[in-house]
Amino acid sequence: MKELFERIGRLSPDRAIKILTVLDGSCAGEKAILEDGSLLWESVEKGFFTRHVKMLTGREGYGQIQIGTSRVFCDTVSEESHLVICGGGHVSIPVIRIGVMMGWHVTVLEDRPKFADHARYAGAQEVICMPFAEALNQIEGSRHTYFVILTRGHRYDQECLEKIIEKRHAYIGMIGSRRRSALVKQNLIAKGCSREVLEEVASPIGLDIGAETPEEIGVAIAAELIERKNKNGCPYGYPKEILQALQSEEACSGPEVLVTIVSRKGSAPRGTGTKMLISADGKTVGTIGGGCMEAEILQRAFLMMREGKGEERELFWVDMRNEDAEEEGMVCGGTVEILMEKI
Repeated sequence: MKELFERIGRLSPDRAIKILTVLDGSCAGEKAILEDGSLLWESVEKGFFTRHVKMLTGREGYGQIQIGTSRVFCDTVSEESHLVICGGGHVSIPVIRIGVMMGWHVTVLEDRPKFADHARYAGAQEVICMPFAEALNQIEGSRHTYFVILTRGHRYDQECLEKIIEKRHAYIGMIGSRRRSALVKQNLIAKGCSREVLEEVASPIGLDIGAETPEEIGVAIAAELIERKNKNGCPYGYPKEILQALQSEEACSGPEVLVTIVSRKGSAPRGTGTKMLISADGKTVGTIGGGCMEAEILQRAFLMMREGKGEERELFWVDMRNEDAEEEGMVCGGTVEILMEKI
């Protein structure tokens, strides 16, 4: 397992990566890394995945697949969402704070030193204080980059948008009235910019919740960002904080249990691929939904970590639909299949 996590930490985020685990059958527990459809590594040399690699090539999506008589869980590596905000004015501040709270990496571009300082105080991890066009030259963009244009005038909006539409992105949103947004887009189309990309720009930005104050507008914008991220169907995978914990020196000092939701039915609190890391001293990283379900998982994990007594892995269902579950406060009404692996 340690070798798996070390390899995951070295993988390129621009590659199509899948982390595979055999859930049942005689090869249960075997793991592999698939990179751009090719078998990069497997825990058992010439094992299950070598024998079935042709059945894995070309398969899309994540979750469970059936290979022969065994179920295989296809996981991924979570890439941190990058929120790039052009402008550090009053509306930007609540967007910055919510973005940081959601665990996104927040970069703010602002050409006024005073407002750049406001962005720093709000918690932005990176603030670039220089003219917008120059600042955007330092932003590469990716399939997990969300651009939000909140400048103080349509001239700056146009300057930013012209640069941004040439970059890889998950989302582009721009503040302003429909008339102002249409004018900016028309000017860029006249300059030869892609009409198709410009039509995808969300403008006016934010969900229509009747927002008026900067704080309310910030909430509307953040809500739209979350909606878009979830509609993109990004799987949970291995988040950065769990990988860091698995690769730390402390991880080598005692047993740990990695918990993963490998399937979900109904209205469960968290999605397939959600993970939680549990240490013998009771420390946890991440959550699979909290409440009584998580308390049960913690007890199972402590039993697994007892020296010479616990199993190396467990696969089981948690039902949150029956009367007992309702009495215990599990009111979501779904079921989840849990994989627990001792590290």
